[in-house]
Amino acid sequence: MVRYLLPGFLFLLFVISACQFSPDENTEAGIQSDTVVQEPQWAYGIVIDSLDVKEGVVKNNEFLSDILLRHGVSYDIIDYLARHTRDTFDVRRIKSGNRYAVMCKHDSIATPVYFAYEISPITYVLYALNDTISASIGRKSIDVVNDTLEGVIESSLWNSLVAKGADPNLANELSEIYAWTIDFFGLQKGDVYKAVYTKQYVEGQYIGLGRVEATLMLHGGDSLYAFYFIQNEKGDYFDEKGASLQRAFLKAPLRFTRISSHFSNSRLHPVLKIRRPHHGVDYAAAEGTPVYSVGDGTIVKRAYQKLGGGNYLTIRHNGTYSTTYMHLKGYAKGMAVGKHVRQGELIGYVGRTGLATGAHLDFRFYRNGKAVDPLKVESPPSLPIDAAYQAAFDSLVGVYKTRLAF
Repeated sequence: MVRYLLPGFLFLLFVISACQFSPDENTEAGIQSDTVVQEPQWAYGIVIDSLDVKEGVVKNNEFLSDILLRHGVSYDIIDYLARHTRDTFDVRRIKSGNRYAVMCKHDSIATPVYFAYEISPITYVLYALNDTISASIGRKSIDVVNDTLEGVIESSLWNSLVAKGADPNLANELSEIYAWTIDFFGLQKGDVYKAVYTKQYVEGQYIGLGRVEATLMLHGGDSLYAFYFIQNEKGDYFDEKGASLQRAFLKAPLRFTRISSHFSNSRLHPVLKIRRPHHGVDYAAAEGTPVYSVGDGTIVKRAYQKLGGGNYLTIRHNGTYSTTYMHLKGYAKGMAVGKHVRQGELIGYVGRTGLATGAHLDFRFYRNGKAVDPLKVESPPSLPIDAAYQAAFDSLVGVYKTRLAF
């Protein structure tokens, strides 16, 4: 009986073993698949694996129609884009020197299906040229790299940065941070600086500075720290004790070349040739120079004086202070009565409107409705670190002081 059962038992054991075999075990034993999965290629927010991408740079006096006609886009589509996508981007704002890309099908006539124009190194507008014509704004991803730089002043901060191969715009950033602490025209040979900051890259290309996180200036025997800290959803720079380096008002509303006329109760008017009060400061600057609000506030007047200040704005900062900006060439977008503006926000551009002999800004400062000399205003400091944030701030200072040590 046993000799008849044994072959059957062995056959059953073979079947069970065969059923338990797994293809995965073959892979683990060294048999691997030849299939390679390729990552899709992306550009301007779309997959371009099946498209031919033709890149270019806008030439002088070149318009959207010139570019698209050259790549076979019809007049009808170009006209539709210009007329019906203006709310997204006005094609008349295309600038020479900016990059673009035309994406075409791999067919016999290279049919264009997308057009991308780079408004800036970060922002672009993408036009769909197929059945559904549309436009959308996109942003490229920004890679942020931390960096630390130190140096000694020989002639100027700008020259020191250039000599080190650093972005000289860092000098502008530091001058803004220390605007109420250091006169950067008074930096001395031997003064020392060190900054912890970020740099921004897009697709491996440097596009500019990020933010200065912390900095130290050794100037006139003083160690002057600045730390960036966010409290109550607003970022500001503070010294190591938590006092704000910002003031309620900027020293000047623009970057000017010189002061062409001071505050006076009796000035010979350059046009009228008579003496009368000039209750402001004239800053000479090139026409079109940006003008900024010296403090937070609300626009209470936007008007034109033909025989006076030309285009001008008045901003009320609080119950005590207000400022006026005169002879503007034009206003920044959105500047209207009732609009709230922030300190340093662009409000207009230097011009020569009204009664003026040349391009300049007539800047006026009022305390309780009475004109005062803007150059003699002592601006109160902004709010210090709030008690609720003090521990977090002290921790941040400890970290950056170590990094700023020489």
